[in-house]
Amino acid sequence: MELYDIVIIGSGPAGLSAAVYALRAELKTIVLERDSMSGGQVLNTDEVDNYLGLPKMNGFDLGTKFEEHAKQMGMKAISAEVVRIEKQDNIWVVVTEEESYQTKTVLLATGTRHRKLEIPGEEKLSGKGVSYCATCDGAFFRNKEVAVVGGGDVAVEDALYLSRICKKVYVVHRRELFRAAPSLVRRMKEVENIELILGFIPEQICGEVVVEKLIIKEKEGEKKKELSVSGVFVAIGTVPESELYQGIVPLDKTGYVIAGEDGKTQIPGIFAAGDIRTKRFRQIVTAVADGANAIHAIEEYLTGIEN
Repeated sequence: MELYDIVIIGSGPAGLSAAVYALRAELKTIVLERDSMSGGQVLNTDEVDNYLGLPKMNGFDLGTKFEEHAKQMGMKAISAEVVRIEKQDNIWVVVTEEESYQTKTVLLATGTRHRKLEIPGEEKLSGKGVSYCATCDGAFFRNKEVAVVGGGDVAVEDALYLSRICKKVYVVHRRELFRAAPSLVRRMKEVENIELILGFIPEQICGEVVVEKLIIKEKEGEKKKELSVSGVFVAIGTVPESELYQGIVPLDKTGYVIAGEDGKTQIPGIFAAGDIRTKRFRQIVTAVADGANAIHAIEEYLTGIEN
């Protein structure tokens, strides 16, 4: 069986950045990606306006450029879902549903997934009006009324995107103030077909076959409202894709892999980069930096075990 210097699990900005730096360092590298496309959640972003040198870049195009760059460097990528990571003697074995890969080091770069509301009707109507990706599904709601739930950058960006397609966009946020960047909030408040409903939380999504209405209630009171909408776009944050790593590397109480700026975990040979690791700020630019930092640390680690 082939022995790799590094197996990278995940090919979002962190994984692809790591692949580029690993290949520049002439490390024997393979990237394993569960999804059909590389790029991670950036693919679902309508517009990225804070990546240096590429203002107002479409997220899908940016993610595609990341992948193209890695491929030009000679990236070997396999579409496969990892089911197990184990250690045999001094070698790590990354097991997918079809094959196993032996490696000296593993880089965890699986990122996060969308957090759910966990309210009645959400699961039943998922894909039938309930969505976690406005840029993916917004076109299905052209000239209809929809609701966006959340108060961060993604929620506000979703509302702005949907306002160009939909007849009406309600933004439901549990607080009076938004966590999103002030520039985004200002733009949102200037759009005529966006209505803000603050201090309310979703209680139930209703509909027999498709979404017909969203019931919301005051966070600090008993007042309720019914919004007649065809779509509910959930943008309330993310949770780490770390279930696979339980028992392999230490996780914090919220499930993120405990690792520093250099990507080192508490387990020799296992590194983490991007949104999956413990960090204060999760952005495309910090994920790209994580990939580079992790490879530098991996080079040092490999030099140490080979000398």
